[in-house]
Amino acid sequence: PGEPGETAAFARRIDPAREPGLSPQQRRLMAQVEYAQRQRALQRRLRSRNVLLALGIGAVTFGIYGYTFYSVSQERFLDELEQEAEAARARA
Repeated sequence: PGEPGETAAFARRIDPAREPGLSPQQRRLMAQVEYAQRQRALQRRLRSRNVLLALGIGAVTFGIYGYTFYSVSQERFLDELEQEAEAARARA
């Protein structure tokens, strides 16, 4: 890395299939490590999606639950029916 534009050896990307100094075992190990890294990244991404989905479903559920309680507390038709029944009993 003494000259401009030259990359350090640790930052240089290599293609394992074209690298002459790697044995088949080293290539296989590199492929396994890359696969494991991709799987971890996929799991992290799926975990965050699952958390967001769970929060969304929970919010909708609690919204429906709250709306149901609110609408039931607003209903007065049963009270009116009971008053009419008591009035009918009083007349009889």
